Amino acid sequence: MNIEEFFELSTGKWFSHRTIHHLALNQSEHGKSDTIIETLAADHPEVSKLCQQYGINPSSTSYGLKVTWNGTMEREQVKHSGSSVLVSIPDADNPAQGKLLRQIVDGEKTPVPGRYQIDSDGALTLITEDETMKSEERLWFASPNLRMRVNVLKRSGGFSITSFTSEIRLGGFPPAAKTSEAASSVSS
Repeated sequence: MNIEEFFELSTGKWFSHRTIHHLALNQSEHGKSDTIIETLAADHPEVSKLCQQYGINPSSTSYGLKVTWNGTMEREQVKHSGSSVLVSIPDADNPAQGKLLRQIVDGEKTPVPGRYQIDSDGALTLITEDETMKSEERLWFASPNLRMRVNVLKRSGGFSITSFTSEIRLGGFPPAAKTSEAASSVSS
């Protein structure tokens, strides 16, 4: 599987349930959200804009995603909504890995590209780090309509957060060829 196939399998509307554990505080909380994932062509204006933010030529990109969410966290009961754009830039020598550009919300931060790798089992690992934090996230499909994510976020000063998210596709299915491919990789 490559990044484009993983992104395609991820498209659709998902229900997400997340459990977050704050290690320093020894506290957990739960949240849920509805998430819509759409693919963006390499020449889409939002992909071009993100590439400009990072100072990267848009012709080196392969694919983009737009992720939109709307949800709540258990303790706050405040709605969290927003969207983000992700753009993949595969390594020329190894398309199973490359750079991942993420939309930067804080305009004062210098954009730092993350890295991605598609493992032999079809799981996607994303690593993002800057001077204040490091995030490592692993995403995989348990079945074509069930996706899992684990994340570890370490901030400078030793503050760490871990999370586990299960995502269930709501209606619709990924393209048929991709579904059978994903199902066969999950069962093997």
